[in-house]
Amino acid sequence: MDFTKLQGTANDFVLIEAEGMQRDWSRLAIAICDRHLGVGADSLLLLLPSDKADFLMRTFDADGSEAETCGNGLRCVARYVMEKGKVRQDVNEITIETAAGINRIRPEIKRGRVYKFQANMGKPRFAANEIPIAPEKAVGEIVDITGMLSHKTTVKGIAFTLNMVSMGNPHAVHFLRQSVAEFPLSEIGPLVENMSLFPRRVNFEIARVTGKDRLEARVWERGVGETLACGTGACAVAVASKILGYTGRIVDIELPGGVLNAEWNGEGEVILGGPAEIVFEGTWPD
Repeated sequence: MDFTKLQGTANDFVLIEAEGMQRDWSRLAIAICDRHLGVGADSLLLLLPSDKADFLMRTFDADGSEAETCGNGLRCVARYVMEKGKVRQDVNEITIETAAGINRIRPEIKRGRVYKFQANMGKPRFAANEIPIAPEKAVGEIVDITGMLSHKTTVKGIAFTLNMVSMGNPHAVHFLRQSVAEFPLSEIGPLVENMSLFPRRVNFEIARVTGKDRLEARVWERGVGETLACGTGACAVAVASKILGYTGRIVDIELPGGVLNAEWNGEGEVILGGPAEIVFEGTWPD
């Protein structure tokens, strides 16, 4: 089975062209994403044909669970289909279907080469059933802050305000005053991910405002653990920050793996910008 390893701000993926293949994809994701016994990746991406868009992307995280969408993965798929000649080199837009909807990805060119991609990530969602959350499982009050659900809770003696956003997949964002590097994410992340409040688990972001148009963040990804970057997580941080009045329409989000750009006008769709590159290719002994 031929595969391609890609990365977007160090969020890394194994991509397989899966048309006509029948496999236990969850089992394969666990094996191929293993960083000691496999190729090593945060997620397995399947490239498939679509009758609604140019391509269909399915995402299986390192624990074998299937995710609804992936912002960095979308850009990596766009890089792959351009590099492999599956779209014209002068294409202005590539459409990719996921379980969360259809995304439009636009290449940006500098010095004759595509250096980054802008992905339309759709509108953020805030309703309890869209995130989703189970309010009856909450210990403490859930309040609606200017259209965004916010839940105050305590985990291992640390007080949190979880600002909840769906970007097609569930996110809970907590803002800090201190550097995100000091936060014990490996300890707190899995506890928030698996709170009974979130029936489909949750991606947990910690963030700090470092300027009027800049934030720093770390992400505990559902089904993966801490990743060096998360596209939908960056979008969720940008959306929550704008709603709370911390930042404006356009922000840079500094993650351990690099910087992603997000733009949201407070009503429409979120635009995510960042790089995506092929790392290497190989054959998996299927």
